[in-house]
Amino acid sequence: MIDVNEIAGVGVERHSVRRPVPPQKLDTLSREIMALKEKHNAVILAHNYQVPEIQDVADYVGDSLGLSQQAAKTDADVIVFCGVHFMAETAKILNPGKTVILPDLDAGCSLEESCPADKLREFQQTNPNFYTIAYINCSAEVKALSDVICTSGNAVKIVEAAPRDRDLLFVPDENLGAWVMEQTGRPMTLWKGNCYVHVEWTHAAITRIRQTHPGAPLVAHPECTKAVRMLADEVCSTEKMVSYCRAQEAPSIIIATEAGMLHRLKKECPDKTFIPAPTENCACNECRFMKMNTLEKLHDCMTDLAPELELPTEIIERARKPIERMLEISAR
Repeated sequence: MIDVNEIAGVGVERHSVRRPVPPQKLDTLSREIMALKEKHNAVILAHNYQVPEIQDVADYVGDSLGLSQQAAKTDADVIVFCGVHFMAETAKILNPGKTVILPDLDAGCSLEESCPADKLREFQQTNPNFYTIAYINCSAEVKALSDVICTSGNAVKIVEAAPRDRDLLFVPDENLGAWVMEQTGRPMTLWKGNCYVHVEWTHAAITRIRQTHPGAPLVAHPECTKAVRMLADEVCSTEKMVSYCRAQEAPSIIIATEAGMLHRLKKECPDKTFIPAPTENCACNECRFMKMNTLEKLHDCMTDLAPELELPTEIIERARKPIERMLEISAR
């Protein structure tokens, strides 16, 4: 594995504190956002980890693969991306002629920061036979250096489709990469990066919650460590969590991914109880980057059409190819 701990000090706060929007203000903001959407011919895309009030006004709520697919086919003039920075970059890469805005330009990602493009380029030069598979949680510059992009929902399929005569380099999530190797049997060099949220779950904390709810299956995201994945009944992307939970007969299900997913699951499966998997320090687990977006910021960015995401033309052209390759493989 490539240890980048010293080059990517991410310095994240461990948990976010969020005040709910008062009902009257929530209704007013929601109605005004709908009017702004019509005025600008905009589409609102929201990741599963966004706050509930943003999910409720979005045109589409989903995981990174679904959001990429929606961005690729939209007819809207303006794409409002409620997620983190790299997600809005992906939308811009796929729609260079459209206006892409996001509520908070500073909403980043520990995975993105763990893999600087210059360090990746330097390491790629040590092996000309590397075939670089980049998890979508990376910068546009890293995408431009990659052969193909993947998401947690299609990573196994992407790796299985990779050339057999190439040495696979998987960046930047070592846990997702390790899980994919388990599923495919294909050896890969793993970049040592991780999602600061998903590595907070421990074997001990998950064991305790399973003992407290012995009849509840546990579903975990592949960004979790192996110590957690081995205790799960299902390891899958957030989108596949929805179909898994729908099919479950158990009335209660333990969820080991960012807490924003619980709102989507409750809407999709109202007859079930969802239990957030606790960490050693908290009863649930939130990403402070995802929670930087608020309904107020969404309203403001649609009013001003700012902050707008801009990328150099050269980066857009180079990064689009591996993303389109991912979408083509995913559609097979």
